[in-house]
Amino acid sequence: MQSSDAEPIVRIRDLKKNSVNFVLENVDLSFANSFRRVMIADIPTVAIDMVEIETNTTVLPDEFIAHRLGMIPLVSTMCDEAMRYTRDCTCEVRCQYCAIELQLNVACHEANTTMHITSNMLEVVPTNKPGSYGSYDTDDGGEELAKRVENFGHPIGKDDPDVPPILICKIRMGQELRVRCIAKKGIAKEHAKWSPCSAVAFEYDPHNKLRHTSYWYEYDARAEWPLSENAKEEDPPRDDVPFDYNAKPTKFYMEVETDGSLGAQEVVHKGLQELQTKLANLILGLKPEPPENDAFQSGAGAGGGALGGQPNGAHDSSQLGGWGMPPPMASGGSAWSPPRAAGGAAGGAWGSSPARTGGGGGGGWGSPAAAPWGAPAGGSAASGSSGGWGSPAAQGWGSPTQQTNGWNVG
Repeated sequence: MQSSDAEPIVRIRDLKKNSVNFVLENVDLSFANSFRRVMIADIPTVAIDMVEIETNTTVLPDEFIAHRLGMIPLVSTMCDEAMRYTRDCTCEVRCQYCAIELQLNVACHEANTTMHITSNMLEVVPTNKPGSYGSYDTDDGGEELAKRVENFGHPIGKDDPDVPPILICKIRMGQELRVRCIAKKGIAKEHAKWSPCSAVAFEYDPHNKLRHTSYWYEYDARAEWPLSENAKEEDPPRDDVPFDYNAKPTKFYMEVETDGSLGAQEVVHKGLQELQTKLANLILGLKPEPPENDAFQSGAGAGGGALGGQPNGAHDSSQLGGWGMPPPMASGGSAWSPPRAAGGAAGGAWGSSPARTGGGGGGGWGSPAAAPWGAPAGGSAASGSSGGWGSPAAQGWGSPTQQTNGWNVG
């Protein structure tokens, strides 16, 4: 992002309710342009998305009026926290957390009068009116409603004499317009009506020191170059300084103007947050995954003994011990390890076959041993402690059949 070791610098030159002018230094051209595009197209706002026209006797067709209603900016302060996307909401159709309902009911009853239908005539239906959204949800427990400002979702400038209303259409006596609107949350990548900005622009190199164009002038390039107010921020070019072909712009003069749905300060802050989120997701996606430390995939058990050497992880069934384990080895058993071939100290674990000869500890579940718990030893060549859960040496779990390598074969 930075074009040098210096930190980025922001200097605000003018700040108003719906516009801000500032200087951004020590950044690349790519960052300045990305910042501009994010403020235009990636900051969520509220706009009318669905229009249900009940009565329209005006001279304008329905689609004209629907398009004009959709382009009316609505108050969207803290929209990212005060409202949900429809696709992320748990309601079936829409609810007070993901939609705002507005109504427009106007009729002209005066003769020889032309009535102007404006955005100030749009009325927001209160959220405490069940059934107004088609799927009113009172048990969701969301905090979005508490974060909304008082006039959230209202047309901008409503009841403000300093802000002129937006004209929708004109009607004469006997004409009527009855409309029901549903406003939703979205971004300008879906439709331009969700853009909070009316214009975002930046300028750099006001003296044309980088020579972006070389053959545009007729007589004198310096005299005919149109200088802006930003030219006062930099020194004019000097004739004794050689031209730097590797020079890049690092100072940008940015101006942001909003349509009133969001303040200029909030647009700049949200734009930086959105750009940071996008870069974080990109870094996370490019970050290599850590290697998996799985004993079964790496071929080494936790307590010793590698799983078989057959191709593709297969084992010879004639050499298996019990429950699909690899052939016996001459080492002591451990958790999920092959059984021992000769007498050892500790017994095997789940599914491990007993020792071939000699004594030691008993086996695990389903493993035959010298004697069950509480039963006298005998009838087996093995010696030592008891075996599995109540299973005698020559029997399975309550079955008179004989076992071989942990399996009932009788």
